[in-house]
Amino acid sequence: MSEILPLIGREKVLFSNDIKKHEKELLEIVSNSSFLVVGAAGSIGQAVTKEIFKRNPKKLHAVDISENNMVELVRDIRSSYGYIEGDFQTFALDIGSIEYDAFIESDGKYDYVLNLSALKHVRSEKDPFTLMRMIDVNVFNTDKTLLQSTAKGTKKYFCVSTDKAANPVNMMGASKRIMEMFLMRRSADIKISTARFANVAFSDGSLLHGFNQRIQKRQPIVAPKDIKRYFVTPQESGELCLMSCIFGENRDIFFPKLSEALHLISFADIAVKYLEQLGFEPYLCETEDEARELAKTLPEQGKWPCLFTDSDTTGEKDFEEFFTDNETLDMQRFDNLGVIKNEAVFDPQLVSLFEQEIAGMKVNKSWNKEQIVQLFFKMLPDFGHKETGKYLDGKM
Repeated sequence: MSEILPLIGREKVLFSNDIKKHEKELLEIVSNSSFLVVGAAGSIGQAVTKEIFKRNPKKLHAVDISENNMVELVRDIRSSYGYIEGDFQTFALDIGSIEYDAFIESDGKYDYVLNLSALKHVRSEKDPFTLMRMIDVNVFNTDKTLLQSTAKGTKKYFCVSTDKAANPVNMMGASKRIMEMFLMRRSADIKISTARFANVAFSDGSLLHGFNQRIQKRQPIVAPKDIKRYFVTPQESGELCLMSCIFGENRDIFFPKLSEALHLISFADIAVKYLEQLGFEPYLCETEDEARELAKTLPEQGKWPCLFTDSDTTGEKDFEEFFTDNETLDMQRFDNLGVIKNEAVFDPQLVSLFEQEIAGMKVNKSWNKEQIVQLFFKMLPDFGHKETGKYLDGKM
């Protein structure tokens, strides 16, 4: 974690005080409990799984669709923490599959179920088919695993939302806001909590993770210069999720408190810090062609071609926020964790309408993006979505 902090403009870890104050209780609860982590091979899922594992749970089952990342998760855990006396197993399964349903039916007895699976990229909303999968993963698979957890007597269900669910401007954020409505509906039957937090630095598939790939492949570094974001480290993401899962009351949403410890920083600034840490001087280019060409020669001179541009793609939010003006906050319980307190407020007719309309599209095997966008506006009248016609896949 120490090598990441300077890159994101920070000196201190965020949650050390809160973890230290509650470590004894965390150890006692985790070591006497059983856990299912769904989406365990993603960056946040791996971080959460490691936070649970190192506190010696009675049972820890990890599920993810990515077989290769699951292998790396096991190698990482064995190399860092070794072994536990409890039952630790991994399963390469798709949550939406019959095989997963059979897996749950065969046992399914967990005190805590943590769902970290998600389609998280704004670029995933560019076409209607990937967008429908985003809805399936972010909304309906969540509802499905909620129902299964309730039926199996799970004590607590946790899943990750996003800061982009607060006043959403893109379909990803809106899908997570709709997911929160589904959570509220089920909260009468099972205790739930969730978390909204910032970008996870160097997480799989992120722009910062892409910096690593570009260096390895000797390609230019490209980043927006006008977009600033808050970042947490992978370990901090795992700590935040575990704290919400264990200590969150029903319908609580945890988020990192904004303070001087959590700096707002642009992707371009991180790129400069990243290259300097590797011993390279950033060389600013004017075009993609220039950057590609200079990648062949500049590295030998201790320089790296960079293209820093203004953002003009669909779904980019100008600023980040973790809560809205009409949400009730508890800022006193923890040092660096804020809590949004929720009542079970949702419109059951709207939730049913969403289920019915999406089901109808699937039955017909025909839908377009405009239909889905219109449905999202029905669900979220203040949805700030604006279509620019430009997407990240159309850029280097």
